[in-house]
Amino acid sequence: MTAAGAAKPKISPNRALVVLSTAAFLVPFMGSAMNLALPQISREFSITAVSLPWIATAYLISTAIFQIPFARIADIVGRKRIFITGVAIFTACTIACGFAASGAMLIALRFGSGGGSAMMFGTNIAILTSLFPPEGRARALGINAAVVYAALAAGPLLGGMLTHNFGWQSIFFVSAGVGAAVLLLAALFLRGEWVEARGEKFDVRGALLYGASLAGIIYGFSNLPDTVGFAALFAGISALFFFIWYEKRQAYPVFNVRLFSGNKVFALSSLAALINYASTMGITFMLSLYLQYVRGLDASHAGMILISQALVQCVFSLIAGWLSSRIAPSVLATAGMAMICVGLAVLIFIDVATPIWLIVSVLMLFGVGFGIFAAPNTNVIMSSVDRRDYSQASASTGTMRLAGQSFSMGIAGMALSFTMGSALITPALYPAFMQAMHISFTVFLALCLVGVYASSARVKSVRALK
Repeated sequence: MTAAGAAKPKISPNRALVVLSTAAFLVPFMGSAMNLALPQISREFSITAVSLPWIATAYLISTAIFQIPFARIADIVGRKRIFITGVAIFTACTIACGFAASGAMLIALRFGSGGGSAMMFGTNIAILTSLFPPEGRARALGINAAVVYAALAAGPLLGGMLTHNFGWQSIFFVSAGVGAAVLLLAALFLRGEWVEARGEKFDVRGALLYGASLAGIIYGFSNLPDTVGFAALFAGISALFFFIWYEKRQAYPVFNVRLFSGNKVFALSSLAALINYASTMGITFMLSLYLQYVRGLDASHAGMILISQALVQCVFSLIAGWLSSRIAPSVLATAGMAMICVGLAVLIFIDVATPIWLIVSVLMLFGVGFGIFAAPNTNVIMSSVDRRDYSQASASTGTMRLAGQSFSMGIAGMALSFTMGSALITPALYPAFMQAMHISFTVFLALCLVGVYASSARVKSVRALK
């Protein structure tokens, strides 16, 4: 189960799954819970509508730029070591977030949390994939995905209750408690080590180029249409091309870019993941603001509505693990994206009087779509690479997810900037907010349609390999 030179792990795969799945619970829980706390945070720190997405975006940028470099470091020094260090950093920064004295401090600490998250998610799927053989991998990935969606379900419900009764800080303290539990479980159950590249050099220049390129692209996209946004975007894209050129010439690259150029299934599956998350992350953000501002619901009641999506996701991610042994995972993932397109087409037309039951129905449709997309798509990605590339494939999957989520929040931020400028959300600006929401959902739908095409092209590539 390990590379030559690595200590043979004396570990139960199912116990390791408990550790890894508990860690997987952390980030989606806090992210979905925090959406319910945004109005309260905005009022306390006087954060404008345009700046509000940066509480999430700062975390996403940090996780995205550090995930692949830390995955490479994990291959050199050990995946478990990096995983546990990441949990500790994430937990410490999350506790500090609860004591933040300003919006700027909160955003900075969220950036630090992203570094710890990058260490966790650059390694956890790689460890899981190493432990489970191909015939059991779909089930394990399905369980891991179900935990993620259970966290998304618990987030709005508990987040709304915590915010309403104990203030937004309580979300961070509860999340830190889960982080401490992961550290304890890892000490008990996650024994052994996985080292695939012991003795190889770490490509520092490549890591810096990668980080600069991704930070420039995400930051620039999030600040469009400002001049600084265009400048950062151009610099980031230029650095990305230089990074690709540079990495192809390295004996020990920080990321094997040939995974994209020489593996069509991996490339198309990664593209499908990027587009899927780019077209979906902003949905919950916008609907949370819509329900609390425009519809006048408190955080607790808004959470009860938003929980419907995650509950269905949790159920269907488990079903997807079972279906993957009967239906090609690439076909399942494509069907999931198509369902998301249908839901987005409906959301484009919601207004101030849209029945709540219709919104809940659309959220449940999203739940089915997400549930049968995520785990099968990850299974296709991880099964398309060699064992040596598990960490990089895992980190690449996470980077696609996080970059896509950053783009999604950037789209939402741009729509708010176009319609509301840098103002606080007030009743007088509710019509402008509704316009921003419709613009966002329209762009998300267009992206999702492209994603369906990419995923369907991947189906043909998978069949061609058989």
